[in-house]
Amino acid sequence: MAVSIKLSKITKIDLRSCWQNEASDFTPWLASEENISLLADALGMNELEVKAQEEHVGPFRADILCVDPGTDKYVLIENQLEKTDHNHLGQILTYAAGLDAVTIIWIAEHFTEEHRAVIDWLNRITDKEFNFFGVEIELIKIGDSPAAPMFNVIAKPNGWSKDVRSSQASSEGRSEGEEFNYEYWNAFVEYMKNNPSKLFRTRSASYDHWMSIAIGKGGIHISLLLNKREQKATIQLYMSDDAEKKSFDALIKYKEEAEAHIGIKLTWRRLDNKKASTIDIYKNGDLNNPLSREEIFSWYKEYTEKFILFFKPIIKKM
Repeated sequence: MAVSIKLSKITKIDLRSCWQNEASDFTPWLASEENISLLADALGMNELEVKAQEEHVGPFRADILCVDPGTDKYVLIENQLEKTDHNHLGQILTYAAGLDAVTIIWIAEHFTEEHRAVIDWLNRITDKEFNFFGVEIELIKIGDSPAAPMFNVIAKPNGWSKDVRSSQASSEGRSEGEEFNYEYWNAFVEYMKNNPSKLFRTRSASYDHWMSIAIGKGGIHISLLLNKREQKATIQLYMSDDAEKKSFDALIKYKEEAEAHIGIKLTWRRLDNKKASTIDIYKNGDLNNPLSREEIFSWYKEYTEKFILFFKPIIKKM
């Protein structure tokens, strides 16, 4: 005998019933920490840190200016509670140029085919550093529940094709060390796909000897490093703009608590003659050996999560 299951109906709600005005209602709502995190999750980004609302760009104002904490580069968000139009497209390009943004997010109720094609085209013709997103927002209810927002990404960068183009365009002149770095990080990205973390996401592989992980504040991030010559891996809390050592001095007050929580002695480097400061841990291993790499990748994941769990709440209050 079949069991009768009662299902609720999903109802779509008019955006203007919740946010009457883009600038005074929707932008402040989106700029809150909770809601900007919803957007970051929908885009597959680690985090977004809001720097300003209604940021001046000459005589104009950009809706929201963010920083990607993992790269310290600007992310521009332009909102539109209606169908996309040419005016907003022009504004987005003007604001992006004026603010030197590398990630541009256009949010609208509905994207026309023409404007969706523009986003796809911009992603095709720009290099790997630049990213353009088209996001449709809707409000839905299930039965008598409160309305809930949904961000639907309808146009985004083709990361794989950009990686391939970048690799092909710049393969000549790459050193043996740079090629090793790329292969190593590519293996780590694949490891993290098979063993995902709930606390952080990895970026695409690069030719650098480091990979940055966001921790929720511009100017501070976690760096995963490799040293092929010394066969050493490092996890490092890197404070890039700490010439006056305010960040380092604030964190070292938690030295005993941090080492007890993380379960290992940390190397605290104030670096008085440099702009940066770091807190490090190290692990030696055969970076060329796949079995040893697996152990190192597991170590990266485990202790990166421990760094995030301990340091992130403290850093957010600084």
